[in-house]
Amino acid sequence: MFEADDIREWRGHDVVDAEKKKIGTLEAVYVDTATDAPSFATVTIGMPMKRRLVFVPLDEATVGPGYLKVRWDKKLAREAPWIDADGELLAEDEPRVFSHYGLPYKTGAGGERRLGRR
Repeated sequence: MFEADDIREWRGHDVVDAEKKKIGTLEAVYVDTATDAPSFATVTIGMPMKRRLVFVPLDEATVGPGYLKVRWDKKLAREAPWIDADGELLAEDEPRVFSHYGLPYKTGAGGERRLGRR
């Protein structure tokens, strides 16, 4: 396995946890607006008529044959804050995404959003 150079190229591939249990399918990548580095992914989960997108951190993500592996447990990821399949993350919901995984959250120096979809 190796680190994903351009994680956006993995859209549509399986996302698995450290035990290689499938969490869902990679939908989109959100970057840290301060660094432009990939920070979170939205992962499609649920039944065909009830699909939703959960947020999963991309720190330490690696790729293998046909999958993207994250260090976060499947259960934790599937219980993460989510948006509808055609929804968007609101600025006021960003802190919940970070706190779900025990990650620190702070806005930019000018109060700007921390995450931007790419």
